[in-house]
Amino acid sequence: MAKSPIILNGFTMNAVSHVAYGLWRHPDDQAYRHAELDYWIELARALEDGGFDCLFIADALGLLDVHGGGYAASLAKGVQSPVNDPLLLVGALAGATSRLGFGVTVSTTYEKPYLLARKFTTLDHLTKGRIAWNVVTSQLDSAARNLGLDKQVAHDERYEIADEFLEVAYKLWQGSWEDGALVRDRGSAANPDGLYTDPSKVHPIGHSGRYFKVPGPHLSEPSPQRVPVLFQAGGSPRGQRFAARHAEVVFIAGADVDGIRRNVAEVKRLARDEGRAPGSIKFISAVSVITDETDAAAAAKLADYRSHYDVEGALVHYSATTGIDFSKHDLDQPIRYTETDSNRSLLRMFDDPSSGRQWTLRQAFSPEGGFGRGKSFVGGPKTVADELEQWLEVTDTDGINLTHVVSPGSFIDFSAHVVPELRRRGRIREIEAPSLRSRLFGRDSRLPADHPGARHDFSQARPPEALAS
Repeated sequence: MAKSPIILNGFTMNAVSHVAYGLWRHPDDQAYRHAELDYWIELARALEDGGFDCLFIADALGLLDVHGGGYAASLAKGVQSPVNDPLLLVGALAGATSRLGFGVTVSTTYEKPYLLARKFTTLDHLTKGRIAWNVVTSQLDSAARNLGLDKQVAHDERYEIADEFLEVAYKLWQGSWEDGALVRDRGSAANPDGLYTDPSKVHPIGHSGRYFKVPGPHLSEPSPQRVPVLFQAGGSPRGQRFAARHAEVVFIAGADVDGIRRNVAEVKRLARDEGRAPGSIKFISAVSVITDETDAAAAAKLADYRSHYDVEGALVHYSATTGIDFSKHDLDQPIRYTETDSNRSLLRMFDDPSSGRQWTLRQAFSPEGGFGRGKSFVGGPKTVADELEQWLEVTDTDGINLTHVVSPGSFIDFSAHVVPELRRRGRIREIEAPSLRSRLFGRDSRLPADHPGARHDFSQARPPEALAS
């Protein structure tokens, strides 16, 4: 039986480092150039030429200030600090590429749906249908304090806000402008004075909810996909329910194979409860790959990279994302789950009653043969391809977010050594598609009928009053 192509994303951040802690010190790493447009254009072209489907850009809206009670460690160690806005990159990268998709992280907690809907519509136009939105609710108290709040909105309420945010966005993207509203008639027998947009086909959405009030129509004409491809990474019980309802691609996490597989199964179960079809959601996980022409050369490269790895940098990040200061915890102390309003799933994954295993900080963040927080594959082309295919099968996932150890070298190495072997096995997507959604799912560019956003779509031949309800 032929195996399907994998989803292959390059995973990074508009920052000096992402999740390869301390590797900014390696002479081959160029992420210090993240404020240079040329760096991003070079990276995007390398990913497109290398057979990747998408550039997935993470983001954070605050400094990491939990470890040691302040942000000094995050700045000194270059842990996702400084970090620039990822959304502003996409227009330039779209002009430098023709097939690569762009998945951009934006938080529903600190944006407004009326404005963000226009931003994504604009980017979908500029990319000709290659944009995706990684929907997050944010997890840093520092972001809340600097964005006008005394502290974070409670964890589960952030998802309540996100649910309504998406509902408003669906109405704007799907139920405001009818197909054919944009006429561009410079003058004809039917319209002697000319007609650019038919006002009768542009409708106010009339939304009045608990968190948002948006009475009017969308500002922008419909883009190729209308709705960006929806990525999401919620792993808490409330986050999984949100993903099951809205996500098309779920970025799944877990401490090991069993943890990832359990999380995939739970989101699939919840999606069925939402009335979504089997296979309507695809799943990806984060992996790092250290590869070269041979297994021996890859092992030597790993040893070199490991000599630059900074486990304290990993704890700076983990402290901020979980809301727990690990600066005084012994590395061999077990990780214990504590209810916080930060990222509960990243804390639960290392203290999960379902697994029966207790993880220490050292096991989680300084494992032999890897870099923590995600699976690492080390070897030549055949070794990595074999292990990657096995990983996809045992975790029941559809692809990967390839995290860089050094940038852009990790992506270039993967493209040079592993992609040809995966291509030989039929695992690299070769099709020319009209949009990112078409590329990933093999269908047209619009949301499928079983997605909750589809009920607002004028193409479903529903009356306007029903669409705005």
